Amino acid sequence: MARIKKIEIANFRGIQQLTWCPAPGINCLIGPSDSGKSTVLDAIDLCLGARRNVPFSDSDFFGLDITKPISITLTLGELDDAMRTLENFGAFLRGFSPTNGVVEDEPTVNTEIVLSWNLTVASDLEPSWTLVSDRATQQGITRTLAWKDRIALAPTRIGTFADFNLGWQRGSVLNRISEERADASTALVKAARDARSAFGEQAEQQLGAALKIVTDTARELGVHVGAKAKALLDSQSVSFGGGTISLHNENGIPLRNLGIGSARLLIAGLQRKAAATTSIVLSDELEYGLEPHRIARFLGSLGAKEPVPPLQVFLTTHSPVALRELSGNQLFVLRRNSEGHNVHPVGTDNEIQSTIRLYPEAFLAESVIVGEGASEIGLLRGIDLFRVEQGHASLAALGVALVDCGGGEADRPYARATAFQSLGYRVMVLRDDDKKPTAATEDAFIKSGGTVVAYRTGRALEDELFASLTPTACQQLITYAYELHGDLICQHLQSVSESALTFEQIWDEIKKTSTLSEETRSILGQTARRKKAGWFKSISWMEHVARTIVAPDLPLCDPGFRALIDKVFALASHDPR
Repeated sequence: MARIKKIEIANFRGIQQLTWCPAPGINCLIGPSDSGKSTVLDAIDLCLGARRNVPFSDSDFFGLDITKPISITLTLGELDDAMRTLENFGAFLRGFSPTNGVVEDEPTVNTEIVLSWNLTVASDLEPSWTLVSDRATQQGITRTLAWKDRIALAPTRIGTFADFNLGWQRGSVLNRISEERADASTALVKAARDARSAFGEQAEQQLGAALKIVTDTARELGVHVGAKAKALLDSQSVSFGGGTISLHNENGIPLRNLGIGSARLLIAGLQRKAAATTSIVLSDELEYGLEPHRIARFLGSLGAKEPVPPLQVFLTTHSPVALRELSGNQLFVLRRNSEGHNVHPVGTDNEIQSTIRLYPEAFLAESVIVGEGASEIGLLRGIDLFRVEQGHASLAALGVALVDCGGGEADRPYARATAFQSLGYRVMVLRDDDKKPTAATEDAFIKSGGTVVAYRTGRALEDELFASLTPTACQQLITYAYELHGDLICQHLQSVSESALTFEQIWDEIKKTSTLSEETRSILGQTARRKKAGWFKSISWMEHVARTIVAPDLPLCDPGFRALIDKVFALASHDPR
């Protein structure tokens, strides 16, 4: 069956301009809320659906500007033989190049024969569906698809309400899975007549007084109603339209009473069975009503794990579970920019795939902060929690995701950050400076629009904390480290200082001078960040430190450190400082 090779949308709702060549199988659109994912699905549905008319309003125009018509063009390939003939569509047959996505009016040897189907809505709000090609326009030829072709191409939408697809109606999935048809007309006519007669006998007993008044009044006015008026079911109201025959379980309970998730799962499975006669499947917020294990079954029923795609499917999701189930070549990030919308294929690069598995939530955010290690993530989470308590919006609420690159080589944060950057995300790297990254790697990231926040020269996070916080806060850090590790921290200090410094001496220094010397601070920083024995080297430990010690101390600590933290949180508020 036909597949969409190219989508072109202009001036429709929140999309000013979008051009996208989707994959032949699963196409799952991801990205932050209000980026236009549902609008893309609606555009496909409105353009390709078998409808004779659709109500539009001024709000369907981009920016409410009705002077610029809505235009949705779908280029269709993999056409059946009847739609490829010169006799039927000669002037409209075009060529599509899969290598560059260009549609040409004259098919060539290396292009696929396609048809372009367009929906245009002007200021009169009247939709117009036509086949389009420059050649036909020059010849003054216009043509639409036959109704049978439109029904065959119409997408199936797996939405919240299952009633349509759980009954034998025109265009429903049940009519696609077999050629069998049940003729209920004779039985329904008889049932309608019996119902009218049975009701009339009851109504005469229940409405006798009113019927007598009607009969007497009619006789007085010379209106012929016979010997007496009757109350029967209106012959026009006792009618049966599409969906008269629908699915029920063995106890006669309609399957439309199934839960939302069960109904969607069943329809997806039936759609897979109807793959030979269907064209396209649409599902907005695919996870709606489905538990995690059923999300996997839902995607599997649509062919997500099959090497040869049985269906072309367009999905949207905000579910991390769905992202883990799909591969990078089935995921597409929709981003808005100054010139319109772009769709970025996530791809199957090793760095991308590993990030999807570890941090799928980050692909659903607007901005990403990549921390060099667990300590950086804990620091930001803790400060964020403190800020929320003070009435600020959280990082998550502002569309920021935190990603741990796992430490290791100094260039490693940029490998993960660049993967997000290539997909249009706003990205920041928060890193130590005890090991410097390759200058060219960092410069390339910054030139591509990335932001880097590095601790000051030669410092890791622990160095920065002990160098910058007030003596009281440093005492609190040491106390918490002792709660975590006990006397081990004394051994660490003895080793780093070569037995030149003890915690008793540090306590005395603070008590007598209300300060800490640079030398003492430096030794504490080195001691706290010892390899494989770091005092706060976990997300939860550093989160506690940041929430209860660092964040409350920020107004009093070294201004240079406070400026680094402010720069990180400015990313969330789109503050350029």
